[in-house]
Amino acid sequence: MSVTHAKGFIATGLEVGLKKSGGKDLAIVQNLGPSKAAAVVFTSNRAKANPIIWSQQVIADGVVEAIILNSGGANCYTGARGFQVTHSTAEALAQKLGVSAGDVLVCSTGLIGDQLPLDLITAGIETANLSETGGEDASFAIMTTDTHPKRSIVVADGWSIGGMAKGAGMLAPGLATMLVVITTDADVPPAQLDAALRAATRVTFDRLDSDGCMSTNDQVTLLASGASGVVPDATEFAAAVQQVCADLARQLQGDAEGASHDIVIETVNAASEDDAVEVGRAVARNNLFKAAVFGNDPNWGRVLAAIGTTTAAFDPYDVDVSMNDVMVCRSGEPGESRDLVDLTDRRVHVLIDLKTGDAAATILTNDLTHDYVHENSAYSS
Repeated sequence: MSVTHAKGFIATGLEVGLKKSGGKDLAIVQNLGPSKAAAVVFTSNRAKANPIIWSQQVIADGVVEAIILNSGGANCYTGARGFQVTHSTAEALAQKLGVSAGDVLVCSTGLIGDQLPLDLITAGIETANLSETGGEDASFAIMTTDTHPKRSIVVADGWSIGGMAKGAGMLAPGLATMLVVITTDADVPPAQLDAALRAATRVTFDRLDSDGCMSTNDQVTLLASGASGVVPDATEFAAAVQQVCADLARQLQGDAEGASHDIVIETVNAASEDDAVEVGRAVARNNLFKAAVFGNDPNWGRVLAAIGTTTAAFDPYDVDVSMNDVMVCRSGEPGESRDLVDLTDRRVHVLIDLKTGDAAATILTNDLTHDYVHENSAYSS
């Protein structure tokens, strides 16, 4: 049930005609309380869609009654009319639910530059029937090029967390990297929600770098109803939020557009965590490396070349690189034969040892395939 697993939440997913391909395209999640605490992490892209601009105002007081999400259109670069569509969407849902429009978050996903048909959205809102079992339909309604919905649940001692996510392309970090809604029935104030969410996204969604392309609509939302009556330990709660985010991030990686390999790039023994992240991201965004993995070619030279473009502290001629547990590069020289590396499985593990400290970081990415190019060459047609 994803977002309706936690007590105090109802949801629905509707087909209102926004997607050319058909199917559910409008999701609504309502927090019934008693608490209406919330936190949101937004894209850091300077080009922000109208729903992002609206939602940044809504979350300022840490109170959210409901969130509405549409697929079938990003409502980005649509001018004053586009912002009015976002505003009117919030007002329509607020009237439906008997809440304030200023407490309604709005999210959109789809093609940039097309106006959304407000009449279809408002008509859908009028007929919406939210329920405690509507989380599954909601997870379908937010999909675009996703092949399946992404859901996650964590059950703790007397409280729980549920989540749903969408994302298959434009997966690159910018605080958050897709549309995600996470709900909890724990009694947690907004400031604590914000701290837990930012800590979680930093090491999960922020390190999912499938194609190096940052969206204009990325938003991760965490809502707390307090319906369980349990005030969890802050550390335990933060760990549970991170667990849900990590699970959803892996699901997003596994459904990336056209991908045939899920690549885990682990950098160890770095001088700092920032260095480890920079090195892993440089490899993750190297198209030559990604193309080689697509061809099942363990071309470790492309890994070294990518590392060399960073400002990280290391000796370029004293780096170890292993691919699927075979150390193909030892101290900047050829190691075991690359013929020993089997890249035919979907999961690929690259281990980079910088030998300059004790910090580490892991970046998730995918290979570069013909299918990815084809799908994105025809996205708007």
